[in-house]
Amino acid sequence: MTHQQIDATLFSLMIWAGAHQLDKHVEQVNALNVFPVPDGDTGTNMNLSFSSGAKEVERKKSNHVGQLAEALSKGLLMGARGNSGVILSQLFRGFAKSVANKETLSARDLAMAFHKGVETAYKAVIKPVEGTILTVAREAAEKGLMRITQTNDVVAVMEAVLEEARLSLSRTPKLLPVLAQTGVVDAGGQGLVFIYEGFLSALKGMVDREETKSLASVAGPNESLGTVAHQNAQAKIDASEIEHGYCTEFMIMLEKDASFDETGFRREMEQFGDSLLVVADDDLVKVHIHAERPGDALNFAMQYGGLTRIKIENMREQHANIVGKEGSASPTEPPVEKVEESVSDDFAVPKPYGLVAVAAGDGIAEIFRSLGVDVIIEGGQTMNPSTEDIARAIERLNVEHVIILPNNKNIILTAEHVKHIVETPVTVLPTKTVPQGLAALLAFQPEADLEENRRRMTESLNRVRSGEVTYAVRDSNVQGMEIKEGDFLGISEGRIETVGGSLLATSRDLLQKMLSEPADVVTIIYGKDVTDAQVKELSDFLKRNYPDVEYEVHYGGQPLYFFLFSVE
Repeated sequence: MTHQQIDATLFSLMIWAGAHQLDKHVEQVNALNVFPVPDGDTGTNMNLSFSSGAKEVERKKSNHVGQLAEALSKGLLMGARGNSGVILSQLFRGFAKSVANKETLSARDLAMAFHKGVETAYKAVIKPVEGTILTVAREAAEKGLMRITQTNDVVAVMEAVLEEARLSLSRTPKLLPVLAQTGVVDAGGQGLVFIYEGFLSALKGMVDREETKSLASVAGPNESLGTVAHQNAQAKIDASEIEHGYCTEFMIMLEKDASFDETGFRREMEQFGDSLLVVADDDLVKVHIHAERPGDALNFAMQYGGLTRIKIENMREQHANIVGKEGSASPTEPPVEKVEESVSDDFAVPKPYGLVAVAAGDGIAEIFRSLGVDVIIEGGQTMNPSTEDIARAIERLNVEHVIILPNNKNIILTAEHVKHIVETPVTVLPTKTVPQGLAALLAFQPEADLEENRRRMTESLNRVRSGEVTYAVRDSNVQGMEIKEGDFLGISEGRIETVGGSLLATSRDLLQKMLSEPADVVTIIYGKDVTDAQVKELSDFLKRNYPDVEYEVHYGGQPLYFFLFSVE
């Protein structure tokens, strides 16, 4: 099958097929994590991100490819999770800009759009690393540009792009030694190859158009990580204290001649409730608000255009259902608290600063709260929050400036992109670990100016040596160490330092390596699967062998990682 043009129907089918192909291979992409630790989430992040964009395309229902590409870009940006999701959003952001005025796409338009996407993605990453999704996208796009000198068939161009993407993926271990050591290709690049495979299958007529109706089966991009599974903190909330009881979401389809001021609209909408989030483009506005009278908010919004995708949920009723279900839970299961958010009064005088932190584990969340964090977003390894999750948290604060502590290297880029969709100024501190986040908070001074706080907090987080103990999910050979599935892994500063069959022996060995340099204080944060006896034994080890080093022990409740260590 050949095509000289891609119309809106075919483009929509390409996007759906790409999302469907990636969704089918999520676990395969996750398994490509270079370390055999239980946090391989690249596939999950890319899947949630791209399906968010695909669903925006489905809702757009336009006969203009440029408009559909713009919807894809916006959906990807709001749903972007992790580094891979953010880079994917930038690839298709550039793609969308390239085809903005195109009702249909020629072979040349398609190739140029891929090329523009690569340019945008490289600019978005401060230090691009070759041997990653960026390389795969770039080399595939270059092959597409070469192919348009020989043909005007979009199928032939897409075949060339996919063929080179696969070849480029196979070369990634030659560019990144860590991939060669572990015998895998780049996970993000593999995810992109699956998307391109879907594109080509649609262009070749290998996808049933009726299957586009089943897009809802693809992972739901709007599922907030902060509301998954851990709900029993709701039992601590009095339903009568819920001031604005209806979670209200809708989209405004702006009239063509409507004069819309996003800042002014946001200010006017604040009168109807709190937890307000407004994201706008040229012809569409997405609104989320907790309102007591949602009809008032909808009526006000209608002056700007028609409303669509209206969703209103009674939060008091949800609260009652959650509490009721938890009241019947097994008493033998220990409660796991959902991370709570403390929200300032929208009508009060704004505070100078708002602190937002990402954390997994009820104990860690409580530590962050005790150090002054205003909003805690539940997340971390395997559960990276999306751009929209972080933006919603920020919109709930009445502050002059927000400081975000991602506490995970895979969340930093997502946090950086929040700056583009919220009105409040944002500073992202590059905290890669929970210990770094805690150290930064201890250096924070509410009375100091922003530059002074940035300097103090950055210096403090850089003085911390971070360690963690987890387990291997597969057999592997890393840094010359033979690792078997189920082995315990001691990791420091992102490097596997020790491997063993005993949790405590591995933990002791890691501490010894981390304390080979002078230190004053050791902090141990233990996870939800650690016993009191194990905590005591590790504490006694420090007391006996390092009498001059102070140590602190805190319950963190984090999953997957038995111990987190901080050495200063």
